[in-house]
Amino acid sequence: MSSDEPGAGVEPLQSDVPGEPDPAALSEEDRATRLAELTALIELMRPAVQADGGDLVLRHADVAAGVVEVQLQGACSSCAISASTLQGGVERILRDRLPWITEVQGDLDDSMDVFESVSMGRGGYIPR
Repeated sequence: MSSDEPGAGVEPLQSDVPGEPDPAALSEEDRATRLAELTALIELMRPAVQADGGDLVLRHADVAAGVVEVQLQGACSSCAISASTLQGGVERILRDRLPWITEVQGDLDDSMDVFESVSMGRGGYIPR
């Protein structure tokens, strides 16, 4: 595995999911299947976030260790409930539907100007 591949610097972990094999023993086919399932689920959730002027992007996935990193973009960067969207929505759905996921890390794309971000969506934005 090259150093720029997802999970390249991660120590193999014992699976915390009952019945799941040791992540180090995952075949390339199993890894590809997990990544395809994750990508499909992210694509299923994106329209709900996009309806409020934001977007949900998969930034990194270590399918062997079960660690996934997502990012909310667009209007979500100024939304008062973005943390709730990440924890109560995205993380809950991913962990419920993909039991091999052990951790979901999320952040906001704060590169956009707050006023531009606000103009993009109609979500739960509350002015500061």
